[in-house]
Amino acid sequence: MIVRAPATSANLGPGFDCAAVALDLWNELEIEDGDGVAVEGEGAGELPEDWSNLAVQAYSLLASPEGKRFRFLNRIPLERGLGSSAAAIALGLVAAGPGEPAERLLQLGALLESHSDNLCAALVGGACLTSGGRIAKVAETLPVVPLAVVPAGRVSTRGARAALPETISHADAAFTAAHAALLGAGLASGRLDVLAGAFEDRLHEPYRAAAAPLLGQVRAEWPAGAIGVTLSGSGPSVIVWARPERADECENVLARRFPAERILRLAVAPRGAL
Repeated sequence: MIVRAPATSANLGPGFDCAAVALDLWNELEIEDGDGVAVEGEGAGELPEDWSNLAVQAYSLLASPEGKRFRFLNRIPLERGLGSSAAAIALGLVAAGPGEPAERLLQLGALLESHSDNLCAALVGGACLTSGGRIAKVAETLPVVPLAVVPAGRVSTRGARAALPETISHADAAFTAAHAALLGAGLASGRLDVLAGAFEDRLHEPYRAAAAPLLGQVRAEWPAGAIGVTLSGSGPSVIVWARPERADECENVLARRFPAERILRLAVAPRGAL
């Protein structure tokens, strides 16, 4: 058996813990009769090669790993805000429970990952909204090109969440709620004019910016063709959402401005783990 799960970008600005998209960058898991765990690619020599591996833990929620050999080929960078943990959980769940409803897998995955937006998109693909264990897939594709600016440094999700304040002002809450509504409308309708005004956030990004300096650096001089710039998950990677007809220009500008970072030209993946 071979299963694949995509990278994801969550929050999308104001869609905190709710909105995410699947990205066309895939981790793979091959399972065959035997014993052991092997990791190749991203995380090789770092991720556990035993049953404590996150994907094997997810597999164990539905089936026994006894008598199985798990071989991973990882392409999603670790702790960069691109959903590597969600992809691992999705791999294990889909491998152990093919045909299981996505919402059941999402609820099981919550035992390992309490923030479900990344896992939602990894399971079903496209652009998704989730809350309370429910999944609303609002689009399979989007009329924008996601360009990921990926630094060498890492940020832990737990550490990034610790930077968030207990309360925010009513004005910031109202601003973010309005933009979250615009974001949902833009994702569902595919209207660039709506999306272009929807990516601003005052709920989490301002408080995570210190640990993700690329966000401020990219926004200080928006590349031509960009309609939005968001922190990917909890960072430190940044997603520049570019108009398709200007994506080449935008990518070239980013490559010149940030030669030390990886620039990944991606696409929204219409399908999730399979």
